[in-house]
Order: sequence, then C-alpha cells, then structure tokens
Amino acid sequence: MAKFEGVKWAPRQMRYLLPDKQFAILESDAKVFAVSRSVFYASCLCFEGIRFFCKKSAAGRVEVHFLNWHKNLERLQRGLAFNLSKTQAALIPSVEEMESIIIHQYFKDPAIRPFLEDMADKGLQGYLRPFTVDEEQSMGVTFPGQPAVRAIFCSYDNYLGEPFTGVVIPRMVRAVALNGTGWLKLGINYMISLKALEAAKDVDPKAAAALFLDDQTPLPLADRRVTEWDSSCCLFGFRDGTIVKIPESELILPSVTIQGMVTILKDMGVKVEERHVTYGELVRRTQANELVVAASIGTAGIMNRCQELLCVDESNAVTATHIVDTEHPLYAKLAEAKAYYWDIYKEKAKLPAGMKLYKYAL
Repeated sequence: MAKFEGVKWAPRQMRYLLPDKQFAILESDAKVFAVSRSVFYASCLCFEGIRFFCKKSAAGRVEVHFLNWHKNLERLQRGLAFNLSKTQAALIPSVEEMESIIIHQYFKDPAIRPFLEDMADKGLQGYLRPFTVDEEQSMGVTFPGQPAVRAIFCSYDNYLGEPFTGVVIPRMVRAVALNGTGWLKLGINYMISLKALEAAKDVDPKAAAALFLDDQTPLPLADRRVTEWDSSCCLFGFRDGTIVKIPESELILPSVTIQGMVTILKDMGVKVEERHVTYGELVRRTQANELVVAASIGTAGIMNRCQELLCVDESNAVTATHIVDTEHPLYAKLAEAKAYYWDIYKEKAKLPAGMKLYKYAL
C-alpha cells in the first residue's frame, strides 16, 4: 500500500536449516535453487515483518528493542506448521529457539556489528524479515525436504502511508476460510492483494489500497462482512466516538500491532468495540456521514488514516464515498495512539498492561 523511505539493508542474512539445526551467515543477496518447490509451488513460503528500535545504552552498548515480538514468532510458527507435513512437526523451532538464533547468533555476528552500531548511533528503526524456504534442489509436488528459516533486516527512515485512497473490492476474496490460509502470513496470499489493488485503480487511478470483504460470495453484497485491507488490518471510527475493530477469524491475519493500538486507545479513554461490520452497514453509515475515519494498521507504518474510501456495487459503480473528517477528535486520537506506540519502543512512554518490551544488549 505504501512505501519505505531511506531503506538500507544489512550486509548479511542468516539461514537456519531445520532438519539438522544448522546455522549459517550468508551474503545479503544469497539465492535459493531455481529448481525448488518454494519457487514452483510456493511450498514452505511464510514470513514475518517485525519492527524494532536500535539505540545506544547509557553504558555505550548497542541495544535492540522489540515490542510484543514473541507474538510475531508464534505467528511464524503457525505458518511453518501449515507448510510442513504432520510427520515434520518436530522440526518446528520453539519461539525461544528462534529468539536465540536471531538475537544471539545473527545480530551478534561480527559482520552485522558495524551496521547495528550505525543504526544505534542514529537511533534508527529497523524492519526484520524472517522467512521460510525449501533449500532442497527438487521437483515434485511434495512437502519440503530441507525447510529452513532465513532472515534479513534493514533500517529505514519513514514509512509513507498517509494520505491514501482506498476502494472496496467485492469481486475478489483474499483467502478462503475453509483452507485455513487467511489467518497466516503466507506468500500465496499476497498475489491476490496485488490483483485487488490493480482492480482498485480501475475505480480510482490514485487508489493505494483495496479493502476486502469475506468469502461468502453467494450472499447478497450488503450481507457480506468487511475483513481487512490488502496488506493490513483495519479500524473504523464513527461519529459517536466509537472505534470498531474487526474480530479475528480465519480470514484475518491476527495483527500484533492492532492489539497494541487497541490497548492504547482504550487507555486513552476511547470506546473500542470488537464486532463484525457488514458491507451494508459500511455503505449506509458512509452515506449518512457517520464514518469519520478508516485506518490501516500494520507493522511498518503502525497506523495510516484513509483520506478517501470508495464503496462500489455489484457492477463496480461507486455508491458511497467516505472523506475523512480531520476535525473529528478520533482523527487526532489515532495519530496520538500511533505516536505513543512508537514511543514505547524508545522507552519514552509507559508500557500498557498486556504489552511487553523486549530489550537486548548486544
């Protein structure tokens, strides 16, 4: 949906072969076999995006800070479990094992040190990308023979997400609940997101995000439920001061960031409801000017507010247009919650109940 600004990649990536628990440091552009099940069939392709903050401690040591990142590692575990057979379940590393590999082997590798030193000196944010791949040179539609976890990270200055225009895309579904893929961060889910964004631009060329409905296509359009944006979860703010979070389901990626944002908003005194929103309700309340802000919630940008949301009918004609109300208190409250969320990483804000800041001195 949006773009990173000022990205610099670390000079090395890591690889952890699951069958023999073998760790290795690779070049940042290390390849996989062209003949691989991961390339052919998207087998064993799941990933995570994990934001972190890098600083120098009072003693001059490099520190990296992660917020609630064990939840990210748990989600990576679930993605791995989906990609492996039942007989391979014992290969899945524990959260603590992955934490130790990333922090105490990858981040402490001498080749990585100068990069982290520079990040710490500048107080930069980082984006860690663990991902899985089948390392075996292979053919055939079978489970991976050499599943591995790789990871690489970058520093970045900004994530440019506001303002953006979104379009509801009823004629495509991001995932099918029956297959159990919608709640996992799998490579196979994201091609549909790109196609949906392309369809959104057919409605409005300046569209930067597509909003999906559920997979219940036989139902009348008004009865289908809103799920999430093409690459992030969503919050809706209404004129009565209520913010609505869509409940987690097999169609929605359980967002680590949205859980923290909701906690912060509640602590700020904002009324937050967790419930389903039908497309009929969204259209009706947009037409009545009751929707004041729609927000995209994700790891890299934390929160971005939609300036315009277009709702379409069965023939793809626009039936309702939401324009963000920048004067409504919820507009500012969301920005305040976003700033608070990032300040937690930097230890400038109190940690809300249920959230955990992980700090590592390297």
